[in-house]
Amino acid sequence: MITIFTDGAAKGNPGPGGYGIVLRFKELRKELSAGFRLTTNNRMELLAVIVALETLQRNDMPIAVYSDSKYVIDAVNKGWVFGWEKKGFKDKKNPDLWIRFLRIYRQLQVKFIWVKGHAGHAENERCDQLAVAASEGTLLLIDEGYERSKNS
Repeated sequence: MITIFTDGAAKGNPGPGGYGIVLRFKELRKELSAGFRLTTNNRMELLAVIVALETLQRNDMPIAVYSDSKYVIDAVNKGWVFGWEKKGFKDKKNPDLWIRFLRIYRQLQVKFIWVKGHAGHAENERCDQLAVAASEGTLLLIDEGYERSKNS
């Protein structure tokens, strides 16, 4: 099984933000992060999951994604995102990311597990550190989906 831990952060919400990811497979471990100049916490939570899944080089193994984001976990586990999709994401936030998520999600065998944030879970805490550090970086990326939605 491939195990993924993710977290997102935004200061100001909206404000500078970032995501952190820890990928584990057997003895292998990889950390990823990126920061953005203007975004939201929910976008970073979701983008972390997307980037983690898109990073995988295999699609024939079960995957467990651990996140402290009720937004992401409940949207998938309670089936909300599939209803949003049927309605064309009308009046829903982050449709660009949800469409991207569904594209990769449907290629994989993924289960989502909620973990309480800031509760001492080592990998969740590491993802938080990565996300916060990325959001405080000097070379922040542009969250084009967010900035485009605010300018339209």
